[in-house]
Amino acid sequence: MGTLFGTDGIRGEANRYPMNAETAFLVGQAVTYLFRREGHKTRIVIGKDTRISGYMLESSLEAGITSMGGNPYLVGVLPTPGISFITQSMRADAGIVISASHNPYEDNGIKIFGRDGFKLSDREEDKIEELVLEKKLTRFLPKAKDMGQAFRLEDAHGRYIVFVKNTFSKELSMEGMKIVLDTANGATYRVAPEVFFELGAEIKVINNTPNGLNINDGCGSQYPQGLSRKVLEIGADVGFAFDGDGDRLIAVDEKGGILTGDQILIICGKMFKEENRLKNNLLVGTVMSNFGFCQACKRYGIDYHLSKVGDRYVLEDMVKLGANLGGEESGHTIFLDYHTTGDGIITAIQVVSAMLKTGKKLSELSKLMEMYPQKVVSVEVKEKKEIENIPELREQIERIRRELKGEGRVLVRYSGTQNVLRIMVEGPDLDKVEAYCQALYETSKKYLS
Repeated sequence: MGTLFGTDGIRGEANRYPMNAETAFLVGQAVTYLFRREGHKTRIVIGKDTRISGYMLESSLEAGITSMGGNPYLVGVLPTPGISFITQSMRADAGIVISASHNPYEDNGIKIFGRDGFKLSDREEDKIEELVLEKKLTRFLPKAKDMGQAFRLEDAHGRYIVFVKNTFSKELSMEGMKIVLDTANGATYRVAPEVFFELGAEIKVINNTPNGLNINDGCGSQYPQGLSRKVLEIGADVGFAFDGDGDRLIAVDEKGGILTGDQILIICGKMFKEENRLKNNLLVGTVMSNFGFCQACKRYGIDYHLSKVGDRYVLEDMVKLGANLGGEESGHTIFLDYHTTGDGIITAIQVVSAMLKTGKKLSELSKLMEMYPQKVVSVEVKEKKEIENIPELREQIERIRRELKGEGRVLVRYSGTQNVLRIMVEGPDLDKVEAYCQALYETSKKYLS
């Protein structure tokens, strides 16, 4: 991966390189050039979340695309998975999302989907990066008569709502259910309430008044405590918290308990297995999934695979291994039978489906997986030395693993973006977990700081 693209597109502080108007203009040109076909006007969908900087970046992308002879189709504010769906549905050549997901409003980002609705490959991103950084795109510009023109898709929201509603079985009904939605003042603020209202639920919506500056501000999937309080206050059956761009979900049960993405994955995985819908009897999590996730899979006879952290790596492994369900502890859950990317609204619908099919409250379903105590600490390091070459640290890790006797995990790895060593310990006893973590922290600091 080069200097522009990270694990989830281009991201940074808005109005500063690389998230400035100039880069967005060049990205628009590069995407149009890369996906153009002979005798065909390149069609590119553009959508965004509610950040104030989205207007600037949208206009810049639109200008870049039209200057290169492409036609941008503007859908306005729509969740990331909605933009992926519209790209596939209208057989566009690419889709561009302007969002920094769960980050604060000061940041923004650009994510790109191919015509199949999947995020671009590393090779395609590298090609776009090369075209942008070379700054030689002017040699490919068409004559004035061949420039593109922009269109606004007025029915994109309605089409996406119909799409996600169709993932809910017509044999089930949400009539009589009381549901609280926290839309994080983000991209789901209009469509999520409409979906659950049309499916018959009685809904209460919080954090649905975006002003360009309040996206993810103490709300949504990163801060579900407010949702928990509201569920208890009105006696709701369940609460759902989305992130800023709507591709992840955290659930709250009727007692105010907060469920992680791992618990949601187990609930849905068990439902799929019992209905013979779990392809290859496999769930894909990540190396940061709670140890309780692995134990639950064993308990229910489900195979599991742990991928690298990042929803793009979860998806890559799902495709490679033939799985149709996977996700991250942070709330990205991918139902590949329904969509090509994580979709918070689809995930919420599947959680409700599990509740209705089992006749159980979410607090009961949450007990399908025991959450093991977990402690994570970070150590700033001077250089990323091979851990195998630090005998004291290596031996300490091995000793702790022996003492855990298969009832926990130790994960020690360097950050991919910072000079930081991450230490994670899980086990059945919180006091021991904290003691092990502290010991590893002190040893790491001694030999690496």
